[in-house]
Amino acid sequence: MPQDQAWQNGFGQLNHLDMTESPNLTKSWLRGQQTASRRGVARVVWLSLVGTMAAIAQAFCAGALLAQGLAGQMPSFAIAAAFAALALLRAGLGLLAERRAFTVSTQARSRLRADALAKMLTQGPALLRAQHSAALANVLVDRVEALDGLFARWMPAAALAMAGPALVVLAALPVDPMAALILAGCGLLVPVGMALSGIGAAAASRRQFVALQRLQTRFLDRIRGIATIVLAGRTEQEAEALRTSADALRQHTMRVLRVAFLSSAVLDCAMALALVLLALRYAQGSASPNVASPGVALAMLLLAVEFFAPLRAFAAAYQDRMHAAIAAEQLAALPEIPPAGPALPVRNVTARGVTVTFEDVDLSWDATRGKALDGLSFRLPAGETLVLAGPSGAGKSSVLEILLGFIRPDRGSVRINGADIVDLVPAALSALIGWMGQRPVLFAGTIAENIRFARPEATEAEIAEAARAARLDSVTAGLPDGLDTRIGDGGHGLSGGQAQRVAIARAFLKNAPLLLLDEPTAHLDPATEAEVFDSLRRLMAGRTVILATHSAAAASFGGRRLDLRDGRAVTGRAA
Repeated sequence: MPQDQAWQNGFGQLNHLDMTESPNLTKSWLRGQQTASRRGVARVVWLSLVGTMAAIAQAFCAGALLAQGLAGQMPSFAIAAAFAALALLRAGLGLLAERRAFTVSTQARSRLRADALAKMLTQGPALLRAQHSAALANVLVDRVEALDGLFARWMPAAALAMAGPALVVLAALPVDPMAALILAGCGLLVPVGMALSGIGAAAASRRQFVALQRLQTRFLDRIRGIATIVLAGRTEQEAEALRTSADALRQHTMRVLRVAFLSSAVLDCAMALALVLLALRYAQGSASPNVASPGVALAMLLLAVEFFAPLRAFAAAYQDRMHAAIAAEQLAALPEIPPAGPALPVRNVTARGVTVTFEDVDLSWDATRGKALDGLSFRLPAGETLVLAGPSGAGKSSVLEILLGFIRPDRGSVRINGADIVDLVPAALSALIGWMGQRPVLFAGTIAENIRFARPEATEAEIAEAARAARLDSVTAGLPDGLDTRIGDGGHGLSGGQAQRVAIARAFLKNAPLLLLDEPTAHLDPATEAEVFDSLRRLMAGRTVILATHSAAAASFGGRRLDLRDGRAVTGRAA
């Protein structure tokens, strides 16, 4: 199906972005994000270290109680009470550390998601030309969520993996130097084994993300084209394709889990070795006077468990680190927000009329496909209308997207009332422009709420006046709740012509001096098109208008006509 080819092209662009980005960029980006969260993570580490010290004290309390029991003495109440108090302290510190780690991770992910969304919004709709919307959703949701383990587990575990065992060894050293040496030696085996399994973890995590993006993209495409799929009788084939993609994701996820279990097995083997060596040492018992007492032996065995506890957390979080490194590839590759233009005075931007000038403008969406605009120049005086004509791909929409501020030309200048468009603050540019496309963006809510979207502070009377100006009142008069009638997402409940009237009412309410129209009647029948054009004529009165259209009826608007072909102006004449 054509959708398959479109999906493959979009996904291929996504993979190309991943493969061409330098690993150093990802590492640098991750270091910066970890630095931003370091203060919060430090509190988690300190809480955990205090808990480790409490565990060390517990081990010696347990050893003392055992020594007293073996000696036939009554266990000390003070030592037993201290053991219980330390247990409660450890539980409380563990709870506080987990809550703090969750807070740090939540704040970091919120910051990252806001930052990624801001970077995407600065590129505007042009971003959708390069990446599939499902891939963008994957970046904002799945890839950001995959960094949860980095902040909540990996960063605290990485610090505790060094500090926790060191505390235990220091506590054991004056009591039994040989036991401390055994613990230190067995602990060194853990990072060696984890480094060997880490290579496989990185590859498995990358393949899992690719499989997840493939499934998301395919599913979204099929949902969008469900009507076409049903009419074409391909429901069973598409269901089978989705099942295959889901099965591939399952297999890749299981491979990631297998690698995770491998690193855990390395830790278990090291811990078992340490316990065996300590058991053999203390099994000599009374046969050697140089061996520690049973109470000390119990304390050392308990300390062995505590020695490996931070390393166990480190091993579990190691997969989080590898997962985060793969997830960060696309987040690090997002282009930075361009710096704001110089704060130059912009003259006449609040005037009723707006003059638009293109001077030798070049624009390329893709270097392999040639220029979308090639040396385009024209001047549109204030209050006049310009009809952009030409076949699909001639550059009409590119002109409008430059004026909307979604993209910047590669060469040349675009001026509004003599001021370069790059010098205009985005909010000021937005206030100057009213826009209507082929399909108006309508959301679930009332018709009045959809109109108010153009100017949220508008009064009910102003909304009603905009509806009358757009001839929308003739539509709402037949509805049970008038302008308060609720519609669904995408304008569900309204016809194409009625939806365009809502968009026209928005433009009347905004009352912007520059009006950009991109094929506003492309999907309407001739009768409805004539009605919409009639409303547009009233809207265009006194405004500077640029209309991109294929419709022959656009000639009735008068003004100039600029024919485009391959991004160049072919003719310019009166319409």
